[in-house]
Amino acid sequence: MTMAPERRTDGGGTIGLVAAIGSVAAVGLGFSITLPLLALTLEDRGISSTWIGLNTATWGLAAIAITPFVSKLAARIGTAQLLALAILLLAATLPLFYLSPFWAWFILRLVAGAAITITFVLSEFWISSAAPPARRGFVMGLYASMLSGGFALGPVILSLTGTRGMLPFAVGAIVLTLGVLPVLAGMRVAPRLDHREKHAFRKYLFLAPAATGAALLFGTIESGAFALLPIYGQRVGHARDLVILLGIGVTVGNILLQMPMGMLSDRMDRRRLLTIIAAFGLLGAAVLPVVAGSFWPFMIALGLWGGVIGSLYTVGLAHLGSRFTGADLAAANAAFVFCYSLGGLIGPATLGVAMDIWNPHGFAVGFGAFFAAYLLMLIIRMGRTRRAQNLS
Repeated sequence: MTMAPERRTDGGGTIGLVAAIGSVAAVGLGFSITLPLLALTLEDRGISSTWIGLNTATWGLAAIAITPFVSKLAARIGTAQLLALAILLLAATLPLFYLSPFWAWFILRLVAGAAITITFVLSEFWISSAAPPARRGFVMGLYASMLSGGFALGPVILSLTGTRGMLPFAVGAIVLTLGVLPVLAGMRVAPRLDHREKHAFRKYLFLAPAATGAALLFGTIESGAFALLPIYGQRVGHARDLVILLGIGVTVGNILLQMPMGMLSDRMDRRRLLTIIAAFGLLGAAVLPVVAGSFWPFMIALGLWGGVIGSLYTVGLAHLGSRFTGADLAAANAAFVFCYSLGGLIGPATLGVAMDIWNPHGFAVGFGAFFAAYLLMLIIRMGRTRRAQNLS
């Protein structure tokens, strides 16, 4: 009698990587359709900017609330099964936004925010589990590039479907649903968590501060940049039809530089690389006010700066994957996404205040302060580690 092959629980190597990266690329594309579509729909319905902002912030609150429980849920339901359910739930909410009154949008944002958070936590855990240790940084860079590419294509699809009526909502839901197919294809090799193991979420917030700090910083920078970059562009003198293009510079930089930065992280100490990235971010914040008044130098600076600092997320994930495995990695990845989501709440509000205090260059001053704080933490942390090694 032939024995059935033992089920793999290490993420499945190449098959697992294709499944996890394919699913999250589809979700990223669907999400990039969703965000601008929802904002424009509310504006068409006469909802004020204040209420649109409050409703959008509900994503972040849902993310912060659900992340401590993701690894526990995955242990009970199954990693691939929960990932597929989260993608389908996210797809199902999209048409409901179009059909629902505004008060219901807060509930839908909470549900969709929880679903998208589960999707990113589990897909990144799966990718980290399946990535070869010697090429972990490259794999994370590939993942980040695919995700950025999905984000870049979303507005293109909206330009074809339009932003009014049910059609763009239906297209977004279909794109999101397609993200389930790679998960189903890789279900047999998805990493498995033992529900008997404890998944202590809080301790992982501080066990790898270089990684979780990178997630917090990147969440702050990314949310603040995309929320306020057009306003900053207008305040330094650019026309309205040009400032909406500034985010493209950051996105293109992310697409082009994530894999090279990931490959670099496979060849050097990742904490040291994160220190270099933070120093580059601080330098870039100082350069922005100098070039901001000229459109193309500003775009080029945003591309280089955005691409390099975007690798905070890539290298931070690779560093996390090199430190933890199994249930520990799942809990640590949840802590990583929690910090990213927390940064998403901190960024726009803090940078908005900075821009009011130092108009218009509080935008760059605020960025500089965040990078300086993270850089100082890394230097202190590495100094303590070096002293401990010398004493031993």
